[in-house]
Amino acid sequence: MKRFLAVILVALLIVAFVGCGSNKRQPIKLTLSTEDSEAILKAAGVRLPDKSEAAGADSVVKWFGWGDPFQNYDSDEIVNTGFWTFQEKYGGTLDYVETGYFEFSDDLAALIVGGTPPDIMTGGYSFPMGAIQGTIQAIDNWIDYNDPLWSPMKDLADKFSIGGKHYYVCMETKPSNVCVYNRRVINEYGYDDPADLYWNDEWTWDKFYDMCVDFSDPDEDRFALDGYAFAGMFIEATGKQLLDRTPDGKFCSDVDLPEIERGQDYLYNLLKNDCTYGRGTWALRDNATFGAGLKTGLCLFYVIGESFFTAPVDEIEAIWGDITNGELMFAPLPRDENGDGVYYLCSSFDDIKGSMVLIDNAPNPDGAMLLASCIRFKVIDPVVQQIDEKQLREVYHWNDDMIEMSNECQRIAMAHFSMGVGGSLPSGLQSVLSRFQDSIIRGGSNPSTWGQLKEANGESFDYYIEELNSMVEDFSSGN
Repeated sequence: MKRFLAVILVALLIVAFVGCGSNKRQPIKLTLSTEDSEAILKAAGVRLPDKSEAAGADSVVKWFGWGDPFQNYDSDEIVNTGFWTFQEKYGGTLDYVETGYFEFSDDLAALIVGGTPPDIMTGGYSFPMGAIQGTIQAIDNWIDYNDPLWSPMKDLADKFSIGGKHYYVCMETKPSNVCVYNRRVINEYGYDDPADLYWNDEWTWDKFYDMCVDFSDPDEDRFALDGYAFAGMFIEATGKQLLDRTPDGKFCSDVDLPEIERGQDYLYNLLKNDCTYGRGTWALRDNATFGAGLKTGLCLFYVIGESFFTAPVDEIEAIWGDITNGELMFAPLPRDENGDGVYYLCSSFDDIKGSMVLIDNAPNPDGAMLLASCIRFKVIDPVVQQIDEKQLREVYHWNDDMIEMSNECQRIAMAHFSMGVGGSLPSGLQSVLSRFQDSIIRGGSNPSTWGQLKEANGESFDYYIEELNSMVEDFSSGN
């Protein structure tokens, strides 16, 4: 989310201009307290260095990406983000090296080979092979995950480490997916509100499954589930990953875990009971319009990230429901009643700058990591957090229930840090992992059971994981 802050002495008067995904900017005036953010955080041991002691001050950082999330603001806007701090406090500037989403890998290789590498790019697409192949470098000389500024992200950063060295700058995460629904539709069918069920610790796979089966009626064009993310929701809700890492850093398979098998059995039965639009294919309603059917009562649950609802209200209300009058709501993914009693949500990095990697032979690593520290500082800045909440209420019409649930979902996601660790894998491993991830859905009206998928792919999965572990071991030992 964009954060804008104009500071007027005595009272802190904010004029925020937001327009996520739109050229329209809606002005909003907010009055916050005059508390000094840096003083608040300093009391908690969190600080940014003075300019005189900051390596990388007054330097140019080269950002490589398919978008520039830092400088796309109007000239009359004062931006209170990490880049604004890097620019105003430290005199830093940014050079945007543009690439395309599908071309970035080839373009980056060409720049590195040509001796003109950029400094940083977004994370999520470079581990572990980017480290092994020498595209990215470890960041431990600049980022200390034991420092109070970074320590809340250490458990996650450890997942992106090899040989004790970290390769991801982890700045901000959000829950990957939540379970979105229309309260009016839930009430019309006489179902218990999923948010209420959650707060009463009764939001379980059985409750979810029963609602889906009861609601779905192909003859009436009603299907409880639509979209892409429901295909992985039961795996996400276990807190596990199909490709995971052991405490000693080895990659491992979780496909034999009983909780994953239970979850995939639920998915299989939902498909067999015609609970998904397209009846087990990726043929989504209304040309894959996110949320299609939720407002009209043809879809019951849509699994998607909550940040999707920071878009113009009229666009949301046209498809999802009347957010102004409290129709739109979400809950965490339901929990396994036969599991450990814990709710889990998978994490994802928050937008294009939620994580960074340092390019090998980066010309300005000091400046790049100073920028990263500024961004991380603003993530936990209490004033910025107040602005975020004000924007959600005033611009996007979120109510108290949505704000409270959003905070709770963030707490759940931060508690365990479940996140995929394979943004860049050898082709053989990536291929078999993809078959595990979506073969139930691609089975159409005759989906495979989880047992059948394991029998068909388990041996290959184990083989390619061992191959990757051998690569990691060689890399760690310097071979």
